[in-house]
Amino acid sequence: MIRSRILGVGRYLPEKRVTNFDLAKMFDTSDEWIRQRTGIVERRFADAGVYCSDLALEASNEALKNAGMKAEELDFIIYATLSPDHHFPGNGCYLQTKLGLANIGAMDIRNQCSGFIYSLATADAFVRIGMYKRILVVGAEVHSSGLSFTDEGRDVSVIFGDGAGAVIIGPSEDPSRGILTNHLHADGAFANILHLEMFDISQKPCLTHEMLDRGSLWPRMKGKEVFRVAVTRIPEVIEEALKAANLKVEDVDLFIPHQANLRINQFAAAKLGVAEEKFYSNIQRYGNTTAASLPIALSEALEEGLIKGGSVVVFVAFGAGFTWACSVMRW
Repeated sequence: MIRSRILGVGRYLPEKRVTNFDLAKMFDTSDEWIRQRTGIVERRFADAGVYCSDLALEASNEALKNAGMKAEELDFIIYATLSPDHHFPGNGCYLQTKLGLANIGAMDIRNQCSGFIYSLATADAFVRIGMYKRILVVGAEVHSSGLSFTDEGRDVSVIFGDGAGAVIIGPSEDPSRGILTNHLHADGAFANILHLEMFDISQKPCLTHEMLDRGSLWPRMKGKEVFRVAVTRIPEVIEEALKAANLKVEDVDLFIPHQANLRINQFAAAKLGVAEEKFYSNIQRYGNTTAASLPIALSEALEEGLIKGGSVVVFVAFGAGFTWACSVMRW
């Protein structure tokens, strides 16, 4: 049986650091308020004129270097983001040409915080059936251009940061190592709990001055509802995935959860009976980078020596839609 594995990993974070104290100068908040609710200390913001695909290019080049590959060896691109360069076309096409490529397929996946795992599962399926042998999977975001830095937008704006992560997926020479199982879920009944009203296609036109005046440009979130469902679904999908892989919680060397809220991940770890240090965390430095958070965290965990050959690693994410997903792999 063909199994896929991660051949290379890369990340890129903009240089500009924005601390909680910086945000407190823009609207009514404080370092203490943000830390208590999210665990975030600072995040990175891209400069004006920088596209989401620019961050993706940097992360992709690092992943290619890490894999010992050239861009010309890629067969396909899968790009996860909720902050594309433009409403259309897809960002995979923008990244393709920036990599100096032509003709290979490129697709976008719009599953927000779960986007990277959905993309990973898609790449895994392509490799398993022999359709492609070298797939670039990218998660990248420039949230800072789409946030309201006002008192009204505070609850959302303190959470997000910019960044990009990328992996190269290809066949595993060892059938016991690589991606073991993927589990993808959604419940659209919660779609309006965390959403962006802008570009309401039912309206003629889909964007008006009235919509802008009432704040349709900015994302909205019912944070308590997100928290309530997330702390249930995250442990649930982890247990589902481990059962499918014939593994137990104690067999896992490292859990890499989506970096949305430190409190959510702490609750999930406690519910599973897992030591908090086994749930990797870098949200303190970067905030929520949505589709980019998992590959960024994977890149750092590898550099820190937390993952070695044969390590069992669990990816898990929960986000808008609601969507949630889990992947289990043996490194």
